[in-house]
Amino acid sequence: MNRYFTIARLGSLTLLTFTLTATAQYNWKLSRDKDSIIVYESATRNSDFKSIKVECTLQGDYDKFIAVMNDVPRYKEWVYHTKNSHVIKRISPVEFYYYTETSLPWPLSNRDAVFHSKTDRDSADRYLNIKTVTEPFLVTEKSGKVRVPYSFINWYVTRASAKTIHVTYILEINPGGSLPAWLVNMFADRGPYESFKRLGEVLKKK
Repeated sequence: MNRYFTIARLGSLTLLTFTLTATAQYNWKLSRDKDSIIVYESATRNSDFKSIKVECTLQGDYDKFIAVMNDVPRYKEWVYHTKNSHVIKRISPVEFYYYTETSLPWPLSNRDAVFHSKTDRDSADRYLNIKTVTEPFLVTEKSGKVRVPYSFINWYVTRASAKTIHVTYILEINPGGSLPAWLVNMFADRGPYESFKRLGEVLKKK
């Protein structure tokens, strides 16, 4: 009895720690609420670019979600404006490095990025946490593309029901190059909204 109480308590503490950390760093303000996808924006310390948080409930389970996240070559099916993507090196089933290129309209240059992604799945299946951080110097920069110098993505997934998951997604990014922050901030919520809309459709097909 004490063992299960301890496990439950540790799970609650993990969720509380995540919530307090996310709250302490940001001052979230509602930006978009459509199709059950809620997008928030926040000013970011030491950056002119806004951070984004998305909250939504999607059909699926942990295994289906992980399968989609691990299928890097198919990111272009749901990640907004992704032109191509591929795994650079797989460390384990839950950790890998990957490359992605994002299309931008002319006369802007496409952005590319190198990421390190690692999944932490709670042993009691109370939550799933995926952290993805840029590793800009892992791959040589490519001609005609601007390398994203910094991006941090945090996915925190819990079970909403037997057939649905609740996702909290936080994004910090500096797109690099000479893009003015005010212009990027004007459209900062569009990409995440479109991506989650498509992600929901992809999960339904799993």
